[in-house]
Amino acid sequence: MNKKIIAPSLLAADFANLQRDVEMVNNSKAEWHHIDIMDGVFVPNISFGMPVLKAIAKHAKKPLDVHLMIVDPDRYIKTFADMGAHTLTVHYEACTHLHRTLQAIKAEGMHAGVALNPHTNINLLEDTINDIDLVCIMSVNPGFGGQSFIQNTYDKVKDLKALITKKKSNTLIEIDGGVNDGNAKQLVTAGADVLVAGSFVFKSQNPTATIADISQIANS
Repeated sequence: MNKKIIAPSLLAADFANLQRDVEMVNNSKAEWHHIDIMDGVFVPNISFGMPVLKAIAKHAKKPLDVHLMIVDPDRYIKTFADMGAHTLTVHYEACTHLHRTLQAIKAEGMHAGVALNPHTNINLLEDTINDIDLVCIMSVNPGFGGQSFIQNTYDKVKDLKALITKKKSNTLIEIDGGVNDGNAKQLVTAGADVLVAGSFVFKSQNPTATIADISQIANS
């Protein structure tokens, strides 16, 4: 079994102590830093901008998994590559020419991800799945942290896994939103490869131990 990846979401970190929290993730059992970029247009919230991402990149010792919840993401692909993004995920709903966007991300040397909102059917990726390195299934409505998990996600993961298998693709499945120690195992069993955990990690008494716990559950 491939090792399951834990990617703490820095949207839930303490922004006044961001360096401390980035270093906590560096020293934890997590594999990636998950970073949400929101523009207040595609989603009803604004999060990190470029200067903050630059500051995170300076201290991060693990790959940056950057999730763009923005309109017209093509404008910024090169910018995020220059800032050191390892994986750049765009929303299916924000891309008029998804295939072209994926090619542009890869041309900059990054892994290409596609995120799906809860209402978006995975069948829409049938024609592009072999060009996608990672599909991020939103298990909450994007825009705010701390929301409760949408139960339909399990079926969606199974359907996506079936599509990936059918197309003989190597695409990873990432789950973003409401992930905790109560649903991690079920998500992995359904086919998830990457678990993004935000509030569950950063609001816990001991984030490092919480990351270790969720990693152990996912990989047991």
